[in-house]
Amino acid sequence: MALTITEADLSNPEDALAVLVLLQTYASDPMGGGQPIAPEVLELLIPRLRTVDSRLVMLARVNGRPAGLAIAFRVFSTFRAAPVLNLHDLAVHPDFRGQGVGRELLKKIELHAARTGCCRVTLEVRQDNQPAQNLYRSLGFAPGEPMQEFWLKQLVVE
Repeated sequence: MALTITEADLSNPEDALAVLVLLQTYASDPMGGGQPIAPEVLELLIPRLRTVDSRLVMLARVNGRPAGLAIAFRVFSTFRAAPVLNLHDLAVHPDFRGQGVGRELLKKIELHAARTGCCRVTLEVRQDNQPAQNLYRSLGFAPGEPMQEFWLKQLVVE
């Protein structure tokens, strides 16, 4: 297995398409919500993502085929006065699960965070996603102390 991980060039149609396909596959999976991303959102995703300067999009390919994706955003810790890298999406195509793709993507994310002066990497994980939790724990991630809850309020985006 020839695994390569590179930062996605969202102006490259091949990379942009790989991002969309992997995200759509992830969204349609039960752990991603089980619903495909709406066509109108897919149409806006790459152009809008390109405007976010704090983004980091990593693409994993196995033998040239898109196999996994990590999308992270740089934020700032006021308590540490240092940047934080928040991993927003980690997705591995079902054809490549169990082959170390997610593990290698996470290692690249951590390496990037360390090289750019981040004080930590954060992520959210579903309570019922035991395989992801096992992966994260194996790489040193743990629930925050005290335990945190992820809250949200949906807003209409135009």
